[in-house]
Amino acid sequence: MKPKINKELLPIKGHYFLFSAGTAPVVPFMPVLARQLGFSSVVVGTIYSILPLIGLLAKPLIGFLADKLQKHKLLFILAQGLTAVAFFCIMFIPSIATTVDFHCHHGEAILNICPSNTDDCQQNTLNAILENKTLTCTMKCQTTESQWDYVCKNWLGGKGCSQKEPFIEIKSQIKKISEIEPTNKCLHFHIEHDKAEHQGESVVLQCPDKDIYKSKCEVECDDPFVNELLRDSSFIPNDEVTGLYQFWLFFVCLIFSWAGMAVVVSVGDSICFDLLGEKHHLYGQQRLWGAVGFGITSLLAGVLVDAISGHSVIKDYSIIFWMTAVILGLDMLVSKKLPASKAQLSSNILKDISKMFLSPRITVFFIWCIFIGLCTALVWNFLLWHLEVLGNNIQGCNGQNSMKTLQGLAMGIQCFGGELPFLFLSGWLLQKIGHVNAMSLVLGAFGVRLLLYSFLVNPWYVLPIELLNGLTFGIFYSTMASYASIVAPPGTEATMQGLVGAIFEGVGVSIGSFVGGLLFESIGGSETFRIYGIVALVACLVHIIVQLLLQKYSKDKTGSPGTYHTPIDAMQILNEPDSNMVF
Repeated sequence: MKPKINKELLPIKGHYFLFSAGTAPVVPFMPVLARQLGFSSVVVGTIYSILPLIGLLAKPLIGFLADKLQKHKLLFILAQGLTAVAFFCIMFIPSIATTVDFHCHHGEAILNICPSNTDDCQQNTLNAILENKTLTCTMKCQTTESQWDYVCKNWLGGKGCSQKEPFIEIKSQIKKISEIEPTNKCLHFHIEHDKAEHQGESVVLQCPDKDIYKSKCEVECDDPFVNELLRDSSFIPNDEVTGLYQFWLFFVCLIFSWAGMAVVVSVGDSICFDLLGEKHHLYGQQRLWGAVGFGITSLLAGVLVDAISGHSVIKDYSIIFWMTAVILGLDMLVSKKLPASKAQLSSNILKDISKMFLSPRITVFFIWCIFIGLCTALVWNFLLWHLEVLGNNIQGCNGQNSMKTLQGLAMGIQCFGGELPFLFLSGWLLQKIGHVNAMSLVLGAFGVRLLLYSFLVNPWYVLPIELLNGLTFGIFYSTMASYASIVAPPGTEATMQGLVGAIFEGVGVSIGSFVGGLLFESIGGSETFRIYGIVALVACLVHIIVQLLLQKYSKDKTGSPGTYHTPIDAMQILNEPDSNMVF
Protein backbone atom coordinates (compact mmCIF):
# COMPACT_ATOMS: atom_id res chain seq x y z
CA MET A 1 0.00 0.00 0.00
CA LYS A 2 1.26 3.43 -0.92
CA PRO A 3 2.26 5.44 2.18
CA LYS A 4 0.17 8.44 3.07
CA ILE A 5 1.80 11.88 3.14
CA ASN A 6 0.75 13.76 6.24
CA LYS A 7 0.94 17.44 5.29
CA GLU A 8 0.66 18.42 8.96
CA LEU A 9 4.11 16.89 9.52
CA LEU A 10 5.82 18.71 6.64
CA PRO A 11 6.79 21.81 8.72
CA ILE A 12 8.46 19.70 11.42
CA LYS A 13 10.36 17.79 8.71
CA GLY A 14 11.40 21.14 7.25
CA HIS A 15 12.59 22.32 10.66
CA TYR A 16 14.69 19.22 11.29
CA PHE A 17 16.25 19.56 7.83
CA LEU A 18 17.02 23.28 8.08
CA PHE A 19 18.15 23.37 11.71
CA SER A 20 20.59 20.51 11.21
CA ALA A 21 21.70 21.98 7.89
CA GLY A 22 22.27 25.35 9.60
CA THR A 23 24.32 24.03 12.50
CA ALA A 24 26.28 21.44 10.48
CA PRO A 25 28.74 23.97 8.94
CA VAL A 26 29.90 25.21 12.36
CA VAL A 27 29.32 22.64 15.10
CA PRO A 28 31.68 19.85 13.88
CA PHE A 29 34.46 22.30 12.96
CA MET A 30 34.36 24.39 16.14
CA PRO A 31 36.89 22.26 18.13
CA VAL A 32 39.42 22.30 15.26
CA LEU A 33 38.84 26.04 14.81
CA ALA A 34 39.74 26.41 18.49
CA ARG A 35 42.83 24.28 17.82
CA GLN A 36 43.83 26.62 14.99
CA LEU A 37 43.43 29.58 17.33
CA GLY A 38 46.01 27.98 19.60
CA PHE A 39 43.86 26.38 22.31
CA SER A 40 45.11 23.04 23.62
CA SER A 41 43.00 19.88 23.94
CA VAL A 42 42.74 20.55 27.67
CA VAL A 43 41.23 23.99 27.04
CA VAL A 44 38.88 22.66 24.36
CA GLY A 45 37.88 19.73 26.56
CA THR A 46 37.17 22.10 29.44
CA ILE A 47 35.07 24.38 27.24
CA TYR A 48 33.04 21.43 25.98
CA SER A 49 32.59 20.11 29.50
CA ILE A 50 30.97 23.41 30.49
CA LEU A 51 28.79 23.89 27.40
CA PRO A 52 26.59 20.84 28.09
CA LEU A 53 26.01 22.20 31.59
CA ILE A 54 24.40 25.17 29.88
CA GLY A 55 22.06 22.64 28.29
CA LEU A 56 21.61 21.03 31.69
CA LEU A 57 20.16 24.33 32.90
CA ALA A 58 18.49 25.52 29.71
CA LYS A 59 16.65 22.36 28.65
CA PRO A 60 14.62 21.62 31.80
CA LEU A 61 14.07 25.34 32.49
CA ILE A 62 12.79 26.22 29.04
CA GLY A 63 10.99 22.89 28.79
CA PHE A 64 9.23 23.69 32.07
CA LEU A 65 8.34 27.20 30.86
CA ALA A 66 7.11 25.85 27.55
CA ASP A 67 4.82 23.36 29.33
CA LYS A 68 3.68 25.88 31.94
CA LEU A 69 3.08 28.83 29.61
CA GLN A 70 2.10 26.77 26.58
CA LYS A 71 4.43 28.97 24.48
CA HIS A 72 6.42 26.19 22.85
CA LYS A 73 6.41 27.74 19.41
CA LEU A 74 7.48 31.26 20.49
CA LEU A 75 10.36 30.01 22.65
CA PHE A 76 11.30 27.63 19.87
CA ILE A 77 11.70 30.40 17.25
CA LEU A 78 13.49 32.79 19.64
CA ALA A 79 16.02 30.05 20.45
CA GLN A 80 16.71 29.56 16.74
CA GLY A 81 17.49 33.25 16.37
CA LEU A 82 19.79 33.19 19.41
CA THR A 83 21.70 30.25 17.95
CA ALA A 84 22.19 31.96 14.59
CA VAL A 85 23.38 35.28 16.03
CA ALA A 86 25.76 33.70 18.56
CA PHE A 87 27.47 31.51 15.95
CA PHE A 88 27.72 34.36 13.44
CA CYS A 89 29.48 36.60 15.98
CA ILE A 90 32.34 34.10 16.30
CA MET A 91 33.44 35.05 12.78
CA PHE A 92 34.37 38.56 13.98
CA ILE A 93 36.57 37.48 16.89
CA PRO A 94 40.10 38.71 16.04
CA SER A 95 42.89 36.22 15.71
CA ILE A 96 45.15 35.60 18.67
CA ALA A 97 48.68 36.96 18.29
CA THR A 98 51.08 34.04 18.56
CA THR A 99 54.24 34.54 20.58
CA VAL A 100 57.44 32.56 20.20
CA ASP A 101 60.55 32.25 22.36
CA PHE A 102 63.54 34.51 21.62
CA HIS A 103 66.98 33.71 23.08
CA CYS A 104 70.08 35.89 22.95
CA HIS A 105 73.10 34.05 24.38
CA HIS A 106 76.58 32.78 23.49
CA GLY A 107 76.81 35.12 20.50
CA GLU A 108 73.61 33.73 18.91
CA ALA A 109 70.22 35.41 18.50
CA ILE A 110 67.63 32.69 18.00
CA LEU A 111 63.86 32.41 17.60
CA ASN A 112 62.74 29.06 19.01
CA ILE A 113 59.55 27.93 17.24
CA CYS A 114 57.62 24.73 17.99
CA PRO A 115 54.75 24.32 15.49
CA SER A 116 52.16 21.65 16.23
CA ASN A 117 52.87 19.83 12.95
CA THR A 118 56.58 20.37 12.22
CA ASP A 119 58.14 17.64 10.08
CA ASP A 120 61.04 17.09 7.66
CA CYS A 121 58.93 18.28 4.74
CA GLN A 122 58.30 21.66 6.34
CA GLN A 123 61.94 22.07 7.30
CA ASN A 124 63.00 21.35 3.71
CA THR A 125 60.53 23.96 2.49
CA LEU A 126 61.95 26.52 4.92
CA ASN A 127 65.51 25.76 3.81
CA ALA A 128 64.46 26.19 0.18
CA ILE A 129 62.99 29.60 1.02
CA LEU A 130 66.24 30.76 2.58
CA GLU A 131 68.24 29.59 -0.44
CA ASN A 132 66.28 31.89 -2.74
CA LYS A 133 65.68 34.95 -0.56
CA THR A 134 66.64 36.73 2.62
CA LEU A 135 63.90 36.29 5.17
CA THR A 136 63.07 39.53 6.99
CA CYS A 137 61.03 39.43 10.19
CA THR A 138 59.74 42.05 12.59
CA MET A 139 59.85 41.04 16.26
CA LYS A 140 57.92 42.76 19.04
CA CYS A 141 59.44 41.38 22.22
CA GLN A 142 58.32 41.81 25.81
CA THR A 143 60.80 43.58 28.08
CA THR A 144 60.86 43.83 31.85
CA GLU A 145 62.84 46.57 33.57
CA SER A 146 65.95 44.39 33.84
CA GLN A 147 65.53 43.22 30.24
CA TRP A 148 65.27 46.83 29.07
CA ASP A 149 68.63 47.52 30.70
CA TYR A 150 70.05 44.56 28.74
CA VAL A 151 68.54 45.82 25.47
CA CYS A 152 69.76 49.36 26.06
CA LYS A 153 73.31 48.26 26.88
CA ASN A 154 73.85 45.54 24.26
CA TRP A 155 71.62 46.58 21.35
CA LEU A 156 70.90 50.29 21.42
CA GLY A 157 74.27 51.50 22.67
CA GLY A 158 72.58 53.71 25.25
CA LYS A 159 70.53 55.66 22.66
CA GLY A 160 66.90 56.38 23.43
CA CYS A 161 67.06 54.65 26.80
CA SER A 162 65.69 57.45 28.98
CA GLN A 163 62.24 55.85 29.16
CA LYS A 164 61.81 52.14 29.71
CA GLU A 165 59.33 50.49 27.34
CA PRO A 166 57.30 47.30 27.87
CA PHE A 167 58.19 46.15 24.33
CA ILE A 168 61.14 46.44 21.97
CA GLU A 169 60.49 46.21 18.22
CA ILE A 170 63.31 44.91 16.05
CA LYS A 171 63.41 44.17 12.31
CA SER A 172 65.88 41.37 11.64
CA GLN A 173 67.01 38.89 8.99
CA ILE A 174 67.12 35.10 9.23
CA LYS A 175 70.25 33.34 7.96
CA LYS A 176 69.47 29.67 8.60
CA ILE A 177 67.10 27.23 10.26
CA SER A 178 68.03 24.12 12.20
CA GLU A 179 65.99 21.49 14.02
CA ILE A 180 66.52 20.87 17.69
CA GLU A 181 64.93 18.56 20.23
CA PRO A 182 63.52 16.08 17.66
CA THR A 183 61.04 14.75 20.20
CA ASN A 184 59.49 18.21 20.55
CA LYS A 185 59.81 19.07 16.85
CA CYS A 186 61.14 22.58 17.49
CA LEU A 187 63.03 24.78 15.04
CA HIS A 188 65.84 27.32 15.54
CA PHE A 189 65.53 30.47 13.43
CA HIS A 190 69.07 31.92 13.52
CA ILE A 191 69.03 35.73 13.29
CA GLU A 192 71.80 37.73 11.61
CA HIS A 193 72.55 39.83 14.67
CA ASP A 194 74.56 42.44 12.75
CA LYS A 195 71.73 43.16 10.27
CA ALA A 196 68.94 44.44 12.46
CA GLU A 197 66.96 47.68 12.68
CA HIS A 198 65.25 49.56 15.48
CA GLN A 199 63.06 52.54 14.58
CA GLY A 200 64.74 52.76 11.17
CA GLU A 201 68.29 52.74 12.50
CA SER A 202 70.76 49.88 12.19
CA VAL A 203 71.58 48.08 15.41
CA VAL A 204 73.68 45.06 16.35
CA LEU A 205 72.07 42.38 18.51
CA GLN A 206 74.98 41.72 20.85
CA CYS A 207 74.53 38.45 22.75
CA PRO A 208 77.45 38.20 25.21
CA ASP A 209 78.27 34.83 26.70
CA LYS A 210 77.89 35.94 30.30
CA ASP A 211 74.41 37.43 29.87
CA ILE A 212 71.21 35.72 28.75
CA TYR A 213 68.21 37.50 27.24
CA LYS A 214 64.97 35.49 26.94
CA SER A 215 61.63 36.91 25.95
CA LYS A 216 58.30 36.20 24.29
CA CYS A 217 57.96 37.88 20.90
CA GLU A 218 55.21 38.47 18.36
CA VAL A 219 56.79 37.81 14.97
CA GLU A 220 55.72 38.77 11.43
CA CYS A 221 57.86 37.78 8.43
CA ASP A 222 57.78 38.65 4.73
CA ASP A 223 56.98 35.09 3.65
CA PRO A 224 53.41 33.69 3.93
CA PHE A 225 54.58 30.12 4.54
CA VAL A 226 56.69 31.20 7.51
CA ASN A 227 53.85 33.31 8.92
CA GLU A 228 51.50 30.34 8.72
CA LEU A 229 54.10 28.26 10.52
CA LEU A 230 54.34 30.90 13.22
CA ARG A 231 50.55 30.97 13.58
CA ASP A 232 50.62 27.21 14.01
CA SER A 233 53.16 27.38 16.80
CA SER A 234 52.77 25.68 20.15
CA PHE A 235 49.41 25.95 21.87
CA ILE A 236 48.82 28.90 24.16
CA PRO A 237 49.76 27.80 27.70
CA ASN A 238 46.66 26.67 29.57
CA ASP A 239 47.28 29.03 32.47
CA GLU A 240 47.47 32.04 30.12
CA VAL A 241 44.26 31.40 28.17
CA THR A 242 41.90 33.12 30.60
CA GLY A 243 43.88 36.32 30.23
CA LEU A 244 42.98 36.58 26.53
CA TYR A 245 39.88 38.56 25.60
CA GLN A 246 39.57 36.46 22.42
CA PHE A 247 39.07 33.39 24.59
CA TRP A 248 36.23 35.01 26.51
CA LEU A 249 34.52 36.26 23.36
CA PHE A 250 34.79 32.77 21.87
CA PHE A 251 33.54 31.12 25.04
CA VAL A 252 30.58 33.48 25.58
CA CYS A 253 29.43 33.08 21.96
CA LEU A 254 29.56 29.31 22.37
CA ILE A 255 27.57 29.51 25.60
CA PHE A 256 24.74 31.43 23.94
CA SER A 257 24.77 29.21 20.85
CA TRP A 258 24.69 26.02 22.93
CA ALA A 259 21.86 27.36 25.07
CA GLY A 260 19.90 28.17 21.94
CA MET A 261 20.53 24.75 20.41
CA ALA A 262 19.58 23.00 23.64
CA VAL A 263 16.22 24.75 23.70
CA VAL A 264 15.54 24.15 20.00
CA VAL A 265 16.28 20.42 20.30
CA SER A 266 14.23 19.75 23.44
CA VAL A 267 11.22 21.93 22.61
CA GLY A 268 11.35 20.87 18.95
CA ASP A 269 11.18 17.20 19.92
CA SER A 270 8.27 17.97 22.24
CA ILE A 271 6.39 19.67 19.39
CA CYS A 272 7.16 16.72 17.14
CA PHE A 273 5.80 14.15 19.60
CA ASP A 274 2.77 16.34 20.17
CA LEU A 275 2.10 16.28 16.41
CA LEU A 276 2.61 12.51 16.26
CA GLY A 277 0.17 11.82 19.08
CA GLU A 278 0.18 8.07 19.77
CA LYS A 279 2.45 7.37 16.78
CA HIS A 280 5.70 7.83 18.71
CA HIS A 281 7.59 5.29 16.66
CA LEU A 282 7.34 7.59 13.62
CA TYR A 283 9.67 10.05 15.33
CA GLY A 284 12.71 8.62 13.54
CA GLN A 285 11.08 9.24 10.16
CA GLN A 286 10.77 12.93 11.03
CA ARG A 287 14.19 13.23 12.60
CA LEU A 288 15.97 11.60 9.64
CA TRP A 289 15.44 14.81 7.67
CA GLY A 290 17.87 16.39 10.08
CA ALA A 291 20.44 13.81 9.04
CA VAL A 292 19.84 14.74 5.39
CA GLY A 293 20.40 18.43 6.08
CA PHE A 294 23.44 17.82 8.28
CA GLY A 295 25.06 15.51 5.74
CA ILE A 296 24.60 17.88 2.79
CA THR A 297 25.89 21.07 4.40
CA SER A 298 28.71 19.50 6.45
CA LEU A 299 30.15 17.98 3.28
CA LEU A 300 29.66 21.22 1.34
CA ALA A 301 31.22 23.26 4.16
CA GLY A 302 34.34 21.08 4.22
CA VAL A 303 34.84 21.36 0.47
CA LEU A 304 34.29 25.13 0.48
CA VAL A 305 36.72 25.76 3.36
CA ASP A 306 39.46 23.80 1.56
CA ALA A 307 38.72 25.56 -1.74
CA ILE A 308 38.80 29.04 -0.21
CA SER A 309 41.88 28.31 1.90
CA GLY A 310 43.90 26.80 -0.96
CA HIS A 311 47.19 25.34 0.28
CA SER A 312 47.26 27.55 3.35
CA VAL A 313 48.02 25.90 6.67
CA ILE A 314 45.59 28.36 8.28
CA LYS A 315 42.05 27.61 7.15
CA ASP A 316 39.55 30.36 6.29
CA TYR A 317 36.29 29.42 8.03
CA SER A 318 34.28 32.57 7.19
CA ILE A 319 32.02 30.79 4.67
CA ILE A 320 30.63 28.42 7.31
CA PHE A 321 29.31 31.28 9.45
CA TRP A 322 27.46 32.81 6.50
CA MET A 323 25.95 29.42 5.68
CA THR A 324 24.72 29.05 9.25
CA ALA A 325 23.17 32.52 9.40
CA VAL A 326 21.26 32.14 6.13
CA ILE A 327 19.98 28.59 6.72
CA LEU A 328 18.88 29.19 10.32
CA GLY A 329 17.05 32.30 9.11
CA LEU A 330 15.11 30.07 6.71
CA ASP A 331 14.42 27.67 9.57
CA MET A 332 12.78 30.45 11.56
CA LEU A 333 10.47 31.20 8.64
CA VAL A 334 9.50 27.55 8.21
CA SER A 335 8.93 27.10 11.95
CA LYS A 336 6.23 29.76 11.85
CA LYS A 337 4.14 27.19 9.96
CA LEU A 338 4.18 24.82 12.93
CA PRO A 339 0.90 24.61 14.85
CA ALA A 340 0.79 25.77 18.46
CA SER A 341 1.51 23.00 20.94
CA LYS A 342 -1.48 21.08 22.22
CA ALA A 343 0.40 19.41 25.04
CA GLN A 344 -1.69 18.63 28.12
CA LEU A 345 -0.52 20.53 31.20
CA SER A 346 0.31 18.53 34.30
CA SER A 347 -0.97 19.94 37.58
CA ASN A 348 2.27 19.00 39.36
CA ILE A 349 5.14 18.68 36.87
CA LEU A 350 8.00 18.41 39.35
CA LYS A 351 6.19 15.79 41.44
CA ASP A 352 5.41 13.69 38.36
CA ILE A 353 8.99 13.89 37.10
CA SER A 354 10.42 13.03 40.53
CA LYS A 355 8.53 9.74 40.43
CA MET A 356 10.70 8.71 37.49
CA PHE A 357 13.72 8.30 39.76
CA LEU A 358 11.90 5.82 42.01
CA SER A 359 11.95 3.14 39.33
CA PRO A 360 15.18 1.07 39.17
CA ARG A 361 14.64 0.47 35.46
CA ILE A 362 14.37 4.17 34.66
CA THR A 363 17.43 4.87 36.80
CA VAL A 364 19.33 2.34 34.67
CA PHE A 365 18.02 4.16 31.60
CA PHE A 366 19.44 7.46 32.91
CA ILE A 367 22.82 5.83 33.66
CA TRP A 368 22.84 4.42 30.12
CA CYS A 369 22.31 7.95 28.78
CA ILE A 370 25.35 9.10 30.75
CA PHE A 371 27.61 6.38 29.33
CA ILE A 372 26.47 7.14 25.79
CA GLY A 373 27.23 10.80 26.49
CA LEU A 374 30.79 9.91 27.53
CA CYS A 375 31.42 8.16 24.22
CA THR A 376 29.59 10.76 22.13
CA ALA A 377 31.72 13.56 23.58
CA LEU A 378 34.89 12.00 22.20
CA VAL A 379 33.43 11.67 18.69
CA TRP A 380 31.84 15.12 18.63
CA ASN A 381 34.78 17.08 20.02
CA PHE A 382 37.96 15.17 19.21
CA LEU A 383 37.45 12.94 16.16
CA LEU A 384 38.27 15.71 13.67
CA TRP A 385 41.17 16.77 15.90
CA HIS A 386 42.47 13.18 15.79
CA LEU A 387 42.21 13.12 11.98
CA GLU A 388 44.25 16.34 11.69
CA VAL A 389 47.01 14.89 13.85
CA LEU A 390 47.05 11.70 11.75
CA GLY A 391 47.14 13.81 8.58
CA ASN A 392 50.20 15.67 9.83
CA ASN A 393 51.99 12.48 10.82
CA ILE A 394 51.37 10.60 7.56
CA GLN A 395 51.10 13.23 4.84
CA GLY A 396 53.53 15.87 6.12
CA CYS A 397 53.25 19.32 4.59
CA ASN A 398 50.32 18.33 2.40
CA GLY A 399 48.41 16.65 5.21
CA GLN A 400 46.03 19.60 5.64
CA ASN A 401 45.41 20.48 1.97
CA SER A 402 42.27 18.35 1.74
CA MET A 403 41.63 17.81 5.45
CA LYS A 404 38.37 19.80 5.57
CA THR A 405 37.10 17.83 2.56
CA LEU A 406 37.90 14.58 4.37
CA GLN A 407 36.22 15.81 7.53
CA GLY A 408 33.18 16.89 5.53
CA LEU A 409 33.06 13.47 3.85
CA ALA A 410 33.20 11.82 7.26
CA MET A 411 30.24 13.92 8.40
CA GLY A 412 28.38 13.11 5.19
CA ILE A 413 28.87 9.35 5.60
CA GLN A 414 27.82 9.60 9.24
CA CYS A 415 24.54 11.09 8.05
CA PHE A 416 23.74 9.40 4.72
CA GLY A 417 25.44 6.06 5.23
CA GLY A 418 24.66 5.60 8.91
CA GLU A 419 22.29 7.96 10.66
CA LEU A 420 19.68 8.46 7.93
CA PRO A 421 18.86 4.80 7.15
CA PHE A 422 18.84 3.82 10.82
CA LEU A 423 16.60 6.72 11.80
CA PHE A 424 14.25 5.60 9.04
CA LEU A 425 14.30 2.02 10.33
CA SER A 426 14.37 2.93 14.02
CA GLY A 427 10.64 2.38 14.55
CA TRP A 428 10.80 -1.06 12.93
CA LEU A 429 13.94 -2.02 14.85
CA LEU A 430 12.52 -0.89 18.19
CA GLN A 431 9.41 -2.94 17.51
CA LYS A 432 11.57 -5.98 16.81
CA ILE A 433 14.10 -5.83 19.65
CA GLY A 434 12.71 -3.29 22.13
CA HIS A 435 14.35 -0.44 23.99
CA VAL A 436 16.42 -2.57 26.39
CA ASN A 437 18.12 -4.57 23.64
CA ALA A 438 18.56 -1.41 21.56
CA MET A 439 20.43 0.19 24.46
CA SER A 440 22.84 -2.75 24.71
CA LEU A 441 23.31 -2.67 20.94
CA VAL A 442 24.26 1.04 21.01
CA LEU A 443 26.84 0.54 23.78
CA GLY A 444 28.42 -2.39 21.94
CA ALA A 445 28.55 -0.48 18.65
CA PHE A 446 30.20 2.47 20.38
CA GLY A 447 32.88 0.19 21.83
CA VAL A 448 33.71 -1.21 18.39
CA ARG A 449 33.66 2.23 16.75
CA LEU A 450 36.02 3.82 19.27
CA LEU A 451 38.45 0.90 19.15
CA LEU A 452 38.59 1.16 15.36
CA TYR A 453 39.51 4.85 15.66
CA SER A 454 42.35 3.90 17.99
CA PHE A 455 43.97 1.71 15.31
CA LEU A 456 43.75 4.29 12.50
CA VAL A 457 47.01 5.19 10.77
CA ASN A 458 45.80 6.86 7.58
CA PRO A 459 43.02 9.40 8.31
CA TRP A 460 41.15 8.50 5.11
CA TYR A 461 40.45 5.04 6.50
CA VAL A 462 38.01 6.67 8.90
CA LEU A 463 35.31 6.83 6.22
CA PRO A 464 33.95 3.24 6.45
CA ILE A 465 33.97 3.44 10.26
CA GLU A 466 31.49 6.33 10.09
CA LEU A 467 28.78 3.91 8.94
CA LEU A 468 28.53 2.85 12.60
CA ASN A 469 27.05 6.26 13.37
CA GLY A 470 23.71 4.77 12.37
CA LEU A 471 23.80 2.60 15.48
CA THR A 472 25.61 4.94 17.84
CA PHE A 473 23.48 7.99 17.07
CA GLY A 474 20.51 7.06 14.87
CA ILE A 475 19.26 4.20 17.03
CA PHE A 476 20.43 5.82 20.25
CA TYR A 477 18.63 9.12 19.69
CA SER A 478 15.39 7.46 18.61
CA THR A 479 15.54 5.13 21.60
CA MET A 480 16.26 7.92 24.06
CA ALA A 481 13.72 10.41 22.73
CA SER A 482 10.86 7.96 22.12
CA TYR A 483 11.25 6.23 25.45
CA ALA A 484 11.38 9.52 27.32
CA SER A 485 8.12 10.47 25.63
CA ILE A 486 6.55 7.13 26.57
CA VAL A 487 7.34 7.32 30.27
CA ALA A 488 6.57 11.04 30.68
CA PRO A 489 3.32 11.64 32.64
CA PRO A 490 0.73 13.64 30.66
CA GLY A 491 1.63 17.33 30.46
CA THR A 492 5.35 16.85 31.24
CA GLU A 493 6.53 15.86 27.76
CA ALA A 494 8.78 18.88 27.12
CA THR A 495 10.14 18.76 30.67
CA MET A 496 10.95 15.06 30.37
CA GLN A 497 12.66 15.57 27.01
CA GLY A 498 14.69 18.37 28.59
CA LEU A 499 15.60 16.21 31.59
CA VAL A 500 16.77 13.23 29.55
CA GLY A 501 18.68 15.46 27.13
CA ALA A 502 20.30 17.26 30.06
CA ILE A 503 21.42 13.97 31.60
CA PHE A 504 22.88 12.86 28.28
CA GLU A 505 24.70 16.10 27.49
CA GLY A 506 24.94 17.91 30.82
CA VAL A 507 26.39 14.92 32.63
CA GLY A 508 27.64 12.39 30.06
CA VAL A 509 28.98 14.67 27.33
CA SER A 510 30.33 17.14 29.89
CA ILE A 511 32.39 14.55 31.76
CA GLY A 512 33.45 12.85 28.53
CA SER A 513 34.72 16.12 27.06
CA PHE A 514 36.76 17.09 30.11
CA VAL A 515 38.36 13.68 30.58
CA GLY A 516 38.91 13.32 26.83
CA GLY A 517 40.75 16.65 26.66
CA LEU A 518 43.07 15.66 29.49
CA LEU A 519 43.79 12.25 27.97
CA PHE A 520 44.40 13.67 24.50
CA GLU A 521 47.13 15.94 25.85
CA SER A 522 48.74 13.34 28.14
CA ILE A 523 48.61 10.09 26.11
CA GLY A 524 47.45 11.09 22.60
CA GLY A 525 44.38 10.45 20.50
CA SER A 526 44.83 6.75 19.68
CA GLU A 527 45.25 5.66 23.30
CA THR A 528 42.34 7.87 24.36
CA PHE A 529 39.97 6.27 21.84
CA ARG A 530 41.22 2.82 22.90
CA ILE A 531 40.45 3.46 26.58
CA TYR A 532 36.98 4.81 25.80
CA GLY A 533 36.26 1.86 23.51
CA ILE A 534 37.14 -0.68 26.18
CA VAL A 535 35.02 1.16 28.75
CA ALA A 536 32.05 1.12 26.34
CA LEU A 537 32.32 -2.64 25.78
CA VAL A 538 32.53 -3.30 29.52
CA ALA A 539 29.50 -1.04 30.07
CA CYS A 540 27.61 -2.99 27.40
CA LEU A 541 28.27 -6.28 29.19
CA VAL A 542 27.26 -4.82 32.56
CA HIS A 543 24.08 -3.36 31.05
CA ILE A 544 23.04 -6.74 29.69
CA ILE A 545 23.62 -8.44 33.04
CA VAL A 546 21.75 -5.75 35.01
CA GLN A 547 18.76 -5.89 32.66
CA LEU A 548 18.58 -9.67 32.95
CA LEU A 549 18.60 -9.39 36.73
CA LEU A 550 15.93 -6.69 36.69
CA GLN A 551 13.79 -8.77 34.37
CA LYS A 552 14.11 -11.75 36.69
CA TYR A 553 13.58 -10.04 40.05
CA SER A 554 11.68 -6.81 39.35
CA LYS A 555 8.12 -6.67 40.64
CA ASP A 556 7.29 -3.58 38.59
CA LYS A 557 5.46 -5.14 35.62
CA THR A 558 2.37 -2.95 35.48
CA GLY A 559 3.41 -0.98 32.44
CA SER A 560 1.86 2.12 33.98
CA PRO A 561 3.26 5.60 33.26
CA GLY A 562 6.51 6.17 35.06
CA THR A 563 7.75 2.59 34.75
CA TYR A 564 10.44 1.27 32.49
CA HIS A 565 8.55 -0.74 29.89
CA THR A 566 9.81 -4.12 28.78
CA PRO A 567 10.35 -4.44 25.02
CA ILE A 568 6.93 -6.07 24.51
CA ASP A 569 5.08 -3.53 26.68
CA ALA A 570 6.77 -0.57 25.05
CA MET A 571 6.11 -1.80 21.54
CA GLN A 572 2.45 -2.40 22.31
CA ILE A 573 2.22 1.28 23.15
CA LEU A 574 4.04 2.21 19.94
CA ASN A 575 2.33 -0.32 17.73
CA GLU A 576 0.29 0.98 14.81
CA PRO A 577 -1.25 -0.84 11.83
CA ASP A 578 0.83 -0.56 8.65
CA SER A 579 -2.20 0.72 6.75
CA ASN A 580 -2.09 3.93 8.76
CA MET A 581 1.64 4.57 8.24
CA VAL A 582 2.37 8.24 7.61
CA PHE A 583 5.51 10.09 6.49
